[in-house]
Parts: sequence; C-alpha cells; structure tokens
Amino acid sequence: MEVHYNRGSKCQMTIKEIAKLAGVSSAAVSRYLNGGYVSDEKKEQIKKVIEETGYQPSAQARMLRTKKACLIGVVVPKINSESISRITAGIEKVLSERNYQMLLAGTDNTPVKEIEYMRLFENYPVDGIILVGTMITAEHRRFLKESKVPVVVIGQHTKFANCIYHDDYGAGEAMGRAVAAKSRKEIAYIGVSREDKAAGAAREDGFREGLKRSGRELKDGYYKVAEFTTESGYEKVLELLNEKNDIDIISCATDTIAAGAIEAIHTYVGSQIPKNVEDTGSRFRYILENTAIQVTGFGDNQLLKAVTGGIPTVHFGFKTSGIRGAELLLDVIERGENIPMEIKLGFRLAEIDDLEENIEE
Repeated sequence: MEVHYNRGSKCQMTIKEIAKLAGVSSAAVSRYLNGGYVSDEKKEQIKKVIEETGYQPSAQARMLRTKKACLIGVVVPKINSESISRITAGIEKVLSERNYQMLLAGTDNTPVKEIEYMRLFENYPVDGIILVGTMITAEHRRFLKESKVPVVVIGQHTKFANCIYHDDYGAGEAMGRAVAAKSRKEIAYIGVSREDKAAGAAREDGFREGLKRSGRELKDGYYKVAEFTTESGYEKVLELLNEKNDIDIISCATDTIAAGAIEAIHTYVGSQIPKNVEDTGSRFRYILENTAIQVTGFGDNQLLKAVTGGIPTVHFGFKTSGIRGAELLLDVIERGENIPMEIKLGFRLAEIDDLEENIEE
C-alpha cells in the first residue's frame, strides 16, 4: 500500500497519527521524541515517517509532558574560533543523537558576559548549561554553587562543577622539552593572561618546567603576554624582536598567536615575498622557510597547518571534550547521576619531527 503525506498539515499532526503511520505504538513515538529507548527497527520506522511528514513536536507540550525543555545552553568565548567549532561540533553530535537542541551564546572572551548568559539560560529555562570557560572567577564560583540547573565546564578545571579539561601543564612541559632540544640560541614565550588557568598559567608553567628539566630557562625579557588574537601576537612578537636579536624559537600559547608571530617575523626581517608565492597562498610557508626563527604553538589549528605546511604544535581533543561534556551533562539531567566528575584529557605533539623519542623517556 502506498501512503501519501500532506506536508502542509504537519502542525496538526499528533503523536497518535505518527504512530499509526509508522505502525508502532504512541508510547514508542513518545519515547523516541524524548530520547528514551526504542528498538532500532522501530526507530527507523518513526524517523522515516517524521522526515516524510515534516512533523515537529510542540516544545511547550513536550515540556509539560516530560518536565524538560530538551534545550541545552552553551556559552563559548568566541564563535569564530576553530577550537570552539570543534568543541561545539562534539556537543551538537551528542545533543542531536539524544533529541536535545543547543542554544549558543558567544561572549567575545568577556568573563562577565559568561555569567550574564548563564543566568539568562538558567531562567529561560534550559535543562542544563555547558560553559566553555576562559577563567573561573569568584562570580563564576558563586553561580556554579547556586545554579538551579546542572552545569558542566569544558576547558577549565574547577571543584564547583563537573568539568572536562585538557592536560595543559603536561602539554606545556612536553613542548618546553621539545623546544629545548632544538634551540641553539635563546627561547622566547608569548603567553596569555594567567587568570586563564589553562591556556595561561598551566601552559606557561609546564613550558618553563620543560625547559628547566632540559637544562634551559626562559630568561627575563624573553616573555610577553598577548591577547587571544593574531593582531596581538603580531604586536607582541614585533616588540620582542626589536628588543632581542638572539632568538631562534618563539613558542606561543595558541596557534592564533603563532600566526601573528609569523607575520611579525616577516616584518622584522623586511624581506620581499615573491609575487608567485603570494599568488599561490604560500606566504606563511615561505616566511618560515626563509628565516632562522622557528615558531611553535598550541591547538593544532588546521587552517594554519594548511598555509604553513604545519608548525610544531600540540593537538588537543577539542571535539572529544565537547562529546564527553555533553554526555556528562545529559547523564546528570536524565539519570540524576550527580557524582562529581573531573575528567582530564591528554594531548599529542604534532609536527615536532622525531623529538617525541626525546620527550617520552
């Protein structure tokens, strides 16, 4: 029997009608829509009917029925960041599979706005909040302790909420040892605010320890603090090079800052880039191949890799952190699993030639 659906009537369709078309019970459709267990066979039947009819369940009705909005508020420091895109891709994957929707808010690296958006989401209401944190202030701690909805923090370690964070100290130490093994002159470091305990304090402290373990040190005058932008990286590295002329490696706290560092080296050296190089988009690669100064970063930015051929950097599992964070939050929401969880993810050095052997003794 061939069944024809009237797409124009999707607003009038009910769960009962969807169930009849799919040949399943209304309870099965309800479980499917609310993320409950449904056999794979029935799941495919329901999914097919929903796709073909264009059926959209009423959010208000679902909230009254389940006491859940099936909405998750996600607060991020920047929308146009590759690492953040990878994190939100991981979050979206889990939410989509479990029939939740994401409300995304960008704060332009402003901690005060993080609090504002979390309070807004808390009262919206959403079922839970994921904060991709830049720093944990006293206001953050107060909110995390008093929040009426579950919160998971990604990217920062905290005792006040479930959190997923990276081993930034270990990554910094590994990079410090790798850099020390290659450098024959002086080493410089472009960090970020130490109020950011991950990208700021932990990476820098680890980097200094890695140098120390290798018999080297980050000398006074070879350290600058930048913002999380290419422009700031450019300004700070140019400033540094105008002060010091004996540097052979500049390590940057992020790949974004490293991109600015590469441009600053070109400005400092003052060489001309051939037109055929500019035309083929190989500008950054040409700069690095024609200078004695090497640049390293953290983050394994794929765009920077494409235009440079790859600089020494650290790969973090950003998408994995998004997946684990979303899973952790939904487990708290759906199963009431309120056991405090702190999950530290690892890292991998990338584009370091064969130096991995030297740092894994």
